[in-house]
Amino acid sequence: ALLLVMTNPYAYIIEPLDPQKPDHKFFNLKKLKDPRYDQLPFSIRVLLESAVRNCDGFLVKKEDVEKVLNWKVTQSQTVEVPFRPARVILQDFTGVPAVVDFAAMRDAVKKLQGDPEKINPVCPADLVIDHSIQVDFNRKSDSLQKNQDLEFERNRERFEFLKWGSKAFRNMRIIPPGSGIVHQVNLEYLARVVFEQDGYYYPDSLVGTDSHTTMIDGLGVLGWGVGGIEAEAVMLGQPISMVLPEVIGYKLQGTPNKYITSTDIVLTVTKHLRQVGVVGKFVEFFGPGVAQLSIADRATIANMCPEYGATAAFFPVDQISIHYLKQTGRDAEKLNYIEKYLKAVGMFRDYSNTAEDPQFTQVVELDLSTVVPCCSGPKRPQDKVDVSEMKQDFKTCLGAKQGFKGFQVAPERHDVRVPFQFNGAEYSLSHGSVVIAAITSCTNTSNPSVMLGAGTCLSTGMPSSLIHLLTLIPYDSFSIFEVVGYGCMTCIGNSGPLPEPVVEAITQGDLVAAGVLSGNRNFEGRVHPNTRANYLASPPLVIAYAIAGTMRIDFEKEPLEVFLRDIWPTREEIQAVERQFVIPAMFKEVYEKVEKVNERWNSLKAPSDKLYTWDPSSTYIKSPPFFDGLTRELQTPNSITDAYVLLNLGDSVTTDHISPAGNIARNSAAARYLTSRGLTPREFNSYGSRRGNDAVMARGTFANIRLFNKFINKQAPINTLLTFNVLSMDIKSLLYISFDADILTSLTHLYVFSPCVTEKDGYQRLFSIFQKCMETGLQKQHGSCPSDALNSS
Repeated sequence: ALLLVMTNPYAYIIEPLDPQKPDHKFFNLKKLKDPRYDQLPFSIRVLLESAVRNCDGFLVKKEDVEKVLNWKVTQSQTVEVPFRPARVILQDFTGVPAVVDFAAMRDAVKKLQGDPEKINPVCPADLVIDHSIQVDFNRKSDSLQKNQDLEFERNRERFEFLKWGSKAFRNMRIIPPGSGIVHQVNLEYLARVVFEQDGYYYPDSLVGTDSHTTMIDGLGVLGWGVGGIEAEAVMLGQPISMVLPEVIGYKLQGTPNKYITSTDIVLTVTKHLRQVGVVGKFVEFFGPGVAQLSIADRATIANMCPEYGATAAFFPVDQISIHYLKQTGRDAEKLNYIEKYLKAVGMFRDYSNTAEDPQFTQVVELDLSTVVPCCSGPKRPQDKVDVSEMKQDFKTCLGAKQGFKGFQVAPERHDVRVPFQFNGAEYSLSHGSVVIAAITSCTNTSNPSVMLGAGTCLSTGMPSSLIHLLTLIPYDSFSIFEVVGYGCMTCIGNSGPLPEPVVEAITQGDLVAAGVLSGNRNFEGRVHPNTRANYLASPPLVIAYAIAGTMRIDFEKEPLEVFLRDIWPTREEIQAVERQFVIPAMFKEVYEKVEKVNERWNSLKAPSDKLYTWDPSSTYIKSPPFFDGLTRELQTPNSITDAYVLLNLGDSVTTDHISPAGNIARNSAAARYLTSRGLTPREFNSYGSRRGNDAVMARGTFANIRLFNKFINKQAPINTLLTFNVLSMDIKSLLYISFDADILTSLTHLYVFSPCVTEKDGYQRLFSIFQKCMETGLQKQHGSCPSDALNSS
């Protein structure tokens, strides 16, 4: 740190934050005395501070600082700048392969006669285990215990490996399973807002190996999701090279209707910003309406940033942020220097003061009073449907042409019903029947207001039930809902099996069964293979549709014994209960023991060696081949020749299609591999849980059951479409052409050449090279891509 300061050309702006504590300093950006600074969006000020503080003339240069400071001009020039986040956050699906790579790096350094213990995260890295638990048991009071027992049974080897990593590597902290969802833990516990390290104060910032890392933006901490390679580079001290983004100012005005939830607001914002077009850009919220939103509400909006396509969705810190930090049990001394520092560097916001409004690339507005209760679906988060129109919208989707809003069911089959027996009773299913209803996901479960709202609807207003739901302690049975686990679960596809009679009825009738969840993603094949229609909704609406048992209902005209409007709590009623019961002591009690309270985790035996001992028989943890043949001398990369075209994909191809995380189908390539290793289908677990084994991960590539390959003109995973084993071809790279830079960020450098085509005619010119492949199937073609068809970046 001393060497960095000595070589930093901006050392002259360093000063103590408090004259009484001269050893606690900061880079005072105000002392740059540059009028451009006060015009910068607050999110860009965070990038500038990082560039100034880390300016060493090598990784971060003085010209980089000038590029950021001159953002008003450079934002439109596709200028690249380095950014060094303060920390990294991981969840276990993506964290396990990161630790595998670090372990393999140590082996490689050892083979080259180096010191393997030099391989450590340079910046703090937190890994929260929250993606492993599945809903194998539900609707019973012992569901939580049984699901957690099975989670450890399935994942013991992965957990032991992670526990080894927490001991072997410095700067790596593991939050055990059962603690909560990664983004909730980040918001309530891990977030610093302002770092105090090595005698310096600076803004908290991060990248994470989960796309919904952006949730932390709601607290004024700049963060977003990146690919595993980028995250590992940051952990090793490398800055991210990023295109300096445009910043869309999103002005919130008005006051929400008293019956509106934060979920209704975020689904409205998602649709709006998809229409505006914010891919590759920052969104920064401002205006008097922001002060109407709690931090939990802001975090809900920031959480779904990937769904509206932006890189980050930033809410600068204000007095409500400080109150939230106090509410969640943060130390008073920290609160003091957080506020003092942010005010000193011009990063503390008063949303009612228009004089503080920075300049934006573009300003769009939303009047919060126009937001109405809504859901999104049946296949994409941006396809908002007002609750009052749901019944008719679902009917329209049934008959519409196959697509994002259509299932192409013949009119004469719209009202088909399939009877079945379950637990000795007679039931029937039809199109739109709700077979999965889950209050799940980081989007809503960390928001007390919507959880309290759900408790009110479920208990018809009993305060004791509100408290029980708030603290997630299953003292009583909540009718059809029980706590089943602390983790991502249904939203990531860990929804578990449906009862066999239900699956048989759905299959027999070829029914469009529905799932309704308080999540952030509802892409085809993600939630469950048997729910073709999936809707995102607030927790209270999840309960309402679960009780109704169908999406084909108009709550305004059809009562559930009582009309929904008669039991729906107002925002004021919920906030009153929240003020009474959501107190600092509750958060302190949970998080003071979060790293030690899990007895199963504490009992795990992990090796103490600094090098990991790989088990050749393991199907979970495998040493990757990336470092095989590594030499001290840089090798010349080989050219790609005689390449095959395997896939031609349409719009809205997501990471779910590219690398699914959920269920491993029994007829998949990954299933055949695991079977060959002696495993039964019950032991397959999920794609995400096996990402520590590159042999499984490779076989899971493009294995989504809803993938539509235009070569075959059929919906199915790649391994059932191709007439040969893809893995026998020794695939080195894939050409992936897209209009969506958000997806490309996840692909670049991961053996995928992924140029972003900016104009559709450019795509057509490029694809004409492969036209013959479409006509004749998978045949070898020679040629090069016309450079004018590709974005120069």
